[in-house]
Amino acid sequence: MSMKKQLSMGILSAALGISLIGGGTYAYFSSSETTNNTFAAGTLDLAVEPTALIEVENLKPGDWVIRDFELQNNGTLDIEKVTLDTDYHITDANGDNTDDFGKYIEVEFLYNADKLDEVIYKTTLDQLKDMSPEAINKHIFYPDLGEKGLPAGTLDDLVVKFNFVDNGEDQNQFQGDSLQLEWTFSGQQATGEEK
Repeated sequence: MSMKKQLSMGILSAALGISLIGGGTYAYFSSSETTNNTFAAGTLDLAVEPTALIEVENLKPGDWVIRDFELQNNGTLDIEKVTLDTDYHITDANGDNTDDFGKYIEVEFLYNADKLDEVIYKTTLDQLKDMSPEAINKHIFYPDLGEKGLPAGTLDDLVVKFNFVDNGEDQNQFQGDSLQLEWTFSGQQATGEEK
């Protein structure tokens, strides 16, 4: 390639580079503003008071125990539903059980703490253990808490009666046995809404 052609190519390349640099810089007006936004989530805080509902000894068939407790919404959001999971463990003192002790512990959820005369729902512990939490809400908590559920910062008193069912037959297999009952209450938020 001749010197003239090389020089021409160099000048063209330089001109192209300068045009690219010059074309990339230009002046314009601008303005900007920053907004500060906050999204804070509320809290669901369902509490049960007292946490140990029942500790009783020396039960015999036909005995019953009445206990009351509070469901408290200590959170900032309303609780629409309260569900209950039931579990229990039996200690067979003599190793002679042929039946489930939970079948003979009847649970009556009572409506009014003052009157103690209206039963919302009655079942046995073994049936309660097999029920879905949603069924528990429908039969037990909905009649008492109503459509409003448990609004933030409120509480509801509930009363429960435990009966050791006397079936009129030999129940000696349960002598000395114990049943550890575990109830897990869960609160569910209301449906989302425009804020």
